[in-house]
Amino acid sequence: MSEKCSCEKDNTNAAVREAVCIDTSRVYDSCADKDCLADLRVYFTDCEQAKIDAATSIRCKGSEVIDVIAEVDKVPFNRGYYSVDITFFFMVTLDVYTSPSCAPETVCGLCVFSKKCILYGSEGSVKVFSSEYAADCDTKTNYVSTNPRAKIQVAKPLCLDAKICRPCDCCNNICDTESCIPLCIRRCFNGCFGPQSNNKAVKVTIGLFSIIQLERDVQMLIPAYDFCMPEKECSCNTEDPCDSFRKIRFPVSEFFPPDNSDETDNDDCSFTPPCCCGR
Repeated sequence: MSEKCSCEKDNTNAAVREAVCIDTSRVYDSCADKDCLADLRVYFTDCEQAKIDAATSIRCKGSEVIDVIAEVDKVPFNRGYYSVDITFFFMVTLDVYTSPSCAPETVCGLCVFSKKCILYGSEGSVKVFSSEYAADCDTKTNYVSTNPRAKIQVAKPLCLDAKICRPCDCCNNICDTESCIPLCIRRCFNGCFGPQSNNKAVKVTIGLFSIIQLERDVQMLIPAYDFCMPEKECSCNTEDPCDSFRKIRFPVSEFFPPDNSDETDNDDCSFTPPCCCGR
């Protein structure tokens, strides 16, 4: 939690002490998108696929984004614009039922989704060298490219549906070999990915909200008022832990959740943010 500093100025007419040049990242273009990813195939490791082959029904418990890979390339004949190729890797958690009288088993699988968008990133082709030490280099000079960087922000995805199906009824968006899956992704799962079963497959529908930004390093001139000195003293409290606990207010809202029905009714769920993303 941020603490109050003496640099916080309530008076907007406070005198500027000096103009300071800073090196920072500037967002040149961005877009927000809402994707409904239907019929994505879930890829399982060898030990998990056996449970799917014996399943009679499944239920989706949740999903999360475990990694995102983005590549930025110049758009030919359109100066200043770049294509951003993005690949999302999801971990989908399922409850697998083998019979109505048995408790479900938890199984984790992998889903992959790729998309592309075109964003403006301005122009620049200089190279930046820094005196900071690089652990993977024999010298103390780091090379940094000033090509625009893609930044992807992703909200927690929603697992909307999960079904058992035939392998030919769902989208296969990666090849059936383990080498097609990055090592950092394979490490998140138990077992080995290989050729998928021809008996049963699982397809899921995932709702994804994302913001994609294209930014580059720039130097900017900003007004500076004064140095920031924290006003709060460091706490070295060694009092009895029970005394500290007694000072905490009782969490009423945890036991009696507030009614937000009025706020829910006023939400405009039909709003779709504009986006120039193309598939």
